[in-house]
Amino acid sequence: MREFKLRTSQRPRPLPTGRWTMTQRWNDILFAHWRVPASAVAPFLPDGLQPDLFQGSAWLGLVPLWMDRFSFRGVPSIPGTSGFPELHFRTYVSDQTGTPGIFNLAVDIGSLFATTAARFVFRVPCNWAEMRLNQRTEREFSFYSRRMFVSSPAIFSARYRGLGPTRRLAEIRSGSLEYFFTERYCLFRRNHAGQPVRANIHTVAAPLEDAEAEIDRNDLPGAAGIQLPDQEPVLHYSRRLAIYIWPAELVLSARQRARIPVQAVPTG
Repeated sequence: MREFKLRTSQRPRPLPTGRWTMTQRWNDILFAHWRVPASAVAPFLPDGLQPDLFQGSAWLGLVPLWMDRFSFRGVPSIPGTSGFPELHFRTYVSDQTGTPGIFNLAVDIGSLFATTAARFVFRVPCNWAEMRLNQRTEREFSFYSRRMFVSSPAIFSARYRGLGPTRRLAEIRSGSLEYFFTERYCLFRRNHAGQPVRANIHTVAAPLEDAEAEIDRNDLPGAAGIQLPDQEPVLHYSRRLAIYIWPAELVLSARQRARIPVQAVPTG
């Protein structure tokens, strides 16, 4: 198997301990974000996680992309995973240690094999979807997704374009909204028992860019029971993002993490 060389990002941080187990690469990514009250997000999170806020608000993101270079360490390439579109509907959370991460409310995938693996092996809330991503110019794309085998339509249709690298986004500063979106060190999800688990991640990204988009249809929030505000989303684009994922571990509550001293009782 080809070994990908890990590099530090423009904001270097220590790698997670141990060895990564899975890697994938995202390409031609649109990040569309809406500001929402924390109360709109909290009911969807398992115990032990809470909405991560920026300037008092939670954020919902829709992230269309196409994915390739999906592999497990030491395992040959998996048929049907050479490249396919995906659509992530996500929010931003932290656990009780304050570790910031990403929580996917839904992931629509244009590969039946990958959908099945993600749903039953990794317990990710995935849906198989008819998907098309067409490149119109160097940085301009059209994206279409329609969920398969659902009772009500769940369609996302958009055209988007990256506006090119800028000095403002070349060095993302702490405290900015872009820093809030990108400085995420782990992926959270539920395990088979419904408990929150955390997989540490390391990312190597192309520079973030400003973007423009025309979103013709967006059924995903409504399908989840969420009402988006009547406002324009915050838009960004990235050409590529390599992701390295470490093994998942259980998120412990504050009570579980606390060590309870045991007083020795003499016997005899």
